[in-house]
Amino acid sequence: MKTPRIFGREPSAILGLVAVLVQFVSAFVVEVSADTQTAVNVVAAAAVGLVVAYMVGDGLVAALTGLAQAALALGMNLGLDWDASRQAAAMAFVTVVAQFWLVRDRVTAPVPAAANRSAVTSVS
Repeated sequence: MKTPRIFGREPSAILGLVAVLVQFVSAFVVEVSADTQTAVNVVAAAAVGLVVAYMVGDGLVAALTGLAQAALALGMNLGLDWDASRQAAAMAFVTVVAQFWLVRDRVTAPVPAAANRSAVTSVS
């Protein structure tokens, strides 16, 4: 299988560019803590993972929930003050919406519905 490309580059090159940009901005524009730099890189990695999952058509729900988790972690790192129950509710919402939109209409039964009906017999 050929490696998916984003803007004509491999995903690892995109992530390297993001990491360098974050370091550059932190060094010359505004000071950013090491924890925040790490969180930004994690969100970028999750976003690239989502794009690659979309391109190859596999693992979209996992990639989307991973991106949501990374974004939530970044938000918490930047000062979002949610307790554990709000975080869990937000992640549950993302997971249910992702499954509704990405899984519900794409899953097919291994046996046609007509075959299942003919196998059921009435008991009197």
